[in-house]
Amino acid sequence: MLDFIQHNLWPILLGLNYLTAFVVALFIISNNRNPIRTISYILILITFPFVGLIVYYFFGTEYRKSKMFQRKMVFSSPAIKKWEEKLRLSASQLEKLTETLLENKIKIVKLVQRNQYKPLVLGNDVNILINGEEKFKSLYQDMRNAKKHIHLEYYIIKDDTTGLTFIDIICQKAKQGIQVRLSYDDVGSKLSRKTKQKLSAAGVEHYPFMPVLFSRLTRKLNYRDHRKIVIIDGEIGYLGGINISDNYANLENKTYWRDTHIKVSGDVVKLLQSQFLLNWNFVSKTKTQITDDFFPTVEKQGNIPVQLVASGPDSSFPYIMEALFTAINTATRKIVITTPYFIPNEQILTALTTASRRGVEVQLLIPKQGDTWTATYATNSYIDQLLRSGIKVFRYTKGMIHAKVMLVDDNFSSIGTSNMDYRSFEINFEINALIYHKETTAKMYEIYHKDLQDAEMLTLAAWRQRSRTKKIKESFSRLWAPLL
Repeated sequence: MLDFIQHNLWPILLGLNYLTAFVVALFIISNNRNPIRTISYILILITFPFVGLIVYYFFGTEYRKSKMFQRKMVFSSPAIKKWEEKLRLSASQLEKLTETLLENKIKIVKLVQRNQYKPLVLGNDVNILINGEEKFKSLYQDMRNAKKHIHLEYYIIKDDTTGLTFIDIICQKAKQGIQVRLSYDDVGSKLSRKTKQKLSAAGVEHYPFMPVLFSRLTRKLNYRDHRKIVIIDGEIGYLGGINISDNYANLENKTYWRDTHIKVSGDVVKLLQSQFLLNWNFVSKTKTQITDDFFPTVEKQGNIPVQLVASGPDSSFPYIMEALFTAINTATRKIVITTPYFIPNEQILTALTTASRRGVEVQLLIPKQGDTWTATYATNSYIDQLLRSGIKVFRYTKGMIHAKVMLVDDNFSSIGTSNMDYRSFEINFEINALIYHKETTAKMYEIYHKDLQDAEMLTLAAWRQRSRTKKIKESFSRLWAPLL
């Protein structure tokens, strides 16, 4: 018997692999998932013996709305409910805004309000920050001026020049008696033990989001907190695409990093604060008492209507994707998208190509060379279809464009952390600001056209001349698209 096993070890292991893969495939099919994701996983199980099972074990098991996320207690705080209800506009107020400002974008407002009870908030100011150079200058000043608390939630914080400057500031503020709470993603961030000890010694409360331990690697490696938000004293907020590391500050001379962030003030900060506190209760495994002190009364800061939309595996539906989908379908004149990764699901792809064919001008700006070859090739696999549908596709050549922006007509801007891909729509924790304001949208168009000066426009004829090797790599990477 042992001799038989020794001489036939490989066939036996291969047989066990495919038997296990068959059982897993039946399980995947029975879950009635998105058919594209289902096919992707089954292809991996068949094509890559053993490796396919490992990939599914780490990335395929889904626990959306399971007990793993019940601790977030979304929308359960009376204090948060009270403020959100107080900020909610009446039907007559919304009707008046529809006539003067929102037009058909009222559909997006109603969708988000019904989905997440996130009201459209008036009286805000929005400051657009280009690249880390502008963001860090503004953020550091506001953090140094903090009087009560600093709340931080980041996907990436690194132990480099930028990261250590950031950490020095929050440690100094904590020593002054300012309450500092820091949540960072355990996979995206790279903080040494020394740095964590420094934070603790200074009095900074800090917790990793879903730490990855080898004994619990499954489930937790897949779900990541991709948000980058800051709330200072409940009066100032930051969100967007810029993480805390040297490449985002363009201190690394290898690749120019082009990104967009926003600073907000006004009552919309209350919505950002509530989102942070809900996540904080989850990562700290405590029930932080949420009081009115976190939501100070502020004077009117401006005239910009803003709405926040957040999503993640704890959401009943992919709320950000649905908001962007609705925005695309409301377009009557123009849609402009800037994204580092364009790996859309069928809903977004169909909405964009259909909008273009019904006469809406649709433009897409992506990096010529992304930061991962699989994402770059997967993105490129969609370009032919986009060009055939009349969509103008531009590739940024100056460096890596990492901004996550969508503009629709002349009165809607979406700026946030969500990429145009499966992971942001379905798996990661993300947050976007939906801005219903003509002047802000006009500024964003100006920034977009400036970016086009460092971009090349693709044509269908020239695009089809690329090598067969590239086409094969694109097709292969697209199979992985739902998993990237």
